[in-house]
Amino acid sequence: MSPTRRSVLKGIASAAALAATGSPEAFAGPLPKKTSPSDAVGLLYDATRCIGCQACVVKCKEANGMPPDTGTPRGAMYDAPDDLNSKTKNIIKLYKGEDGRTSFMKAQCMHCVDPACASVCMISALYKGPRGIVAYDPGKCVGCRYCQTACPFNVPKYEWNTAFPKIVKCEMCRHLVEKGGIPACAAACPREAVIFGGLETLRADAKGRLAGEPKRYFPKVYGETDGGGTQVLYLSAAGIPFEKLGLPDLGNESGPALSENLSHAVYQGFIAPIALYAVLGFAVYRSWRSQGLGKGGEE
Repeated sequence: MSPTRRSVLKGIASAAALAATGSPEAFAGPLPKKTSPSDAVGLLYDATRCIGCQACVVKCKEANGMPPDTGTPRGAMYDAPDDLNSKTKNIIKLYKGEDGRTSFMKAQCMHCVDPACASVCMISALYKGPRGIVAYDPGKCVGCRYCQTACPFNVPKYEWNTAFPKIVKCEMCRHLVEKGGIPACAAACPREAVIFGGLETLRADAKGRLAGEPKRYFPKVYGETDGGGTQVLYLSAAGIPFEKLGLPDLGNESGPALSENLSHAVYQGFIAPIALYAVLGFAVYRSWRSQGLGKGGEE
């Protein structure tokens, strides 16, 4: 059965009506900026206090049942991780500058206020849990690894060597926090280089240290606003900017906010889909005309 002019025009009108009746409240403009909950918790790492003992690495593995990592490039016969991987959720690295200065650096999930990993996770296997902790539900994960691509800190790792792989990342020992405990890394640190507490209390503590000893510290609290804010905060020694420690310059806006607002802008008022349907309808009409399918038929 050949299409008629009337049927083509009816199809275009139906498509436009469908587009125009989309949910307008879902496209009502920029999304509100995400903020941490009032009871948010976090970690404060002070690089000037860290002595690189790795007690936090050992206790993290014990608390989370992580296996030893003997597959490092150093070829050690004992547990000697040199970076975050599928067996290591928390690591201490050593920075050596060209000027001879050194600093230790603790790496783990930053527990972003607006986490990119959760934004891209299609079925919410990664999500913002109670007290702002970025949690992981392995029962939902399909192994797409979008979270690995999206994370600006390169934190989520994938278990490539198991039959049923999962994503591995720090969850701030939420199984301990839920019972009134604290993360194992903070409990194990003999120098209180990493401490756990309420996010606002940690921010005030970090600013107080900067104000009290300005010559000791690089003049910034990393994570206060970087990338929209993180619930893991950092202090670095004077003369050692955070980029040297591997913390990227992300600006103050979160990546998910930018991408989600762009998506909403494209679909604002459903103008773009309506225009697309109109172009497609016109193309169909021209094709129908060129083939002369309407000749002698219904007009």
